[in-house]
Amino acid sequence: MIRDLILKNRTCRRFEQAHPIPLSALRALADLGRLSGSGGNMQPLAYVLCADARTNARIFPTLAWANYLKPWPGPAEGERPSAYIVMLVDTAISQGGETDAGIACQSMLLGATEQGLAGCMIGSVNRQALRAVLDIPERYTIMLVIALGKPAEKIVLEDVKADGSIRYWRDAQQVHHVPKRALKDIVVREIGPA
Repeated sequence: MIRDLILKNRTCRRFEQAHPIPLSALRALADLGRLSGSGGNMQPLAYVLCADARTNARIFPTLAWANYLKPWPGPAEGERPSAYIVMLVDTAISQGGETDAGIACQSMLLGATEQGLAGCMIGSVNRQALRAVLDIPERYTIMLVIALGKPAEKIVLEDVKADGSIRYWRDAQQVHHVPKRALKDIVVREIGPA
């Protein structure tokens, strides 16, 4: 069921770095993005797929990880992603693409979850440095990066506490806790038969 897949699809920030992800798996995920909805059917998204350990090591320092977990610098060596999908917007087609990016990312992350993988969408990117690392032509805008790998952390959902904080956190056992607002708190109005 889609609900089960969504519940398993958690933002993961620590991976089994030695677990390889073949380019064929990344192509399959990019294909899910390609098949997803697109505003005006413009289809401006394009991708750089990377499953090469040396290039991954050059991509990693261009990314910022887990703002709420400061001063954590991100996953340590051995816990870093095995692969990346860099999402681009082809500016020859469109200057936008934010809505398309969200739809495509969700499709790709659900596909990764189905493959037993996990991912993290990262918008905090040193775009100039990443462009240089990957030799991305100027016509493409770097939208975001999806870090992928076999998950190496436990992530649990919980209800938002009385203080209302939605900040994720880690406990002493390094379990990652993600507070979620209750359904009753986000449904503003219901109209129609029960």
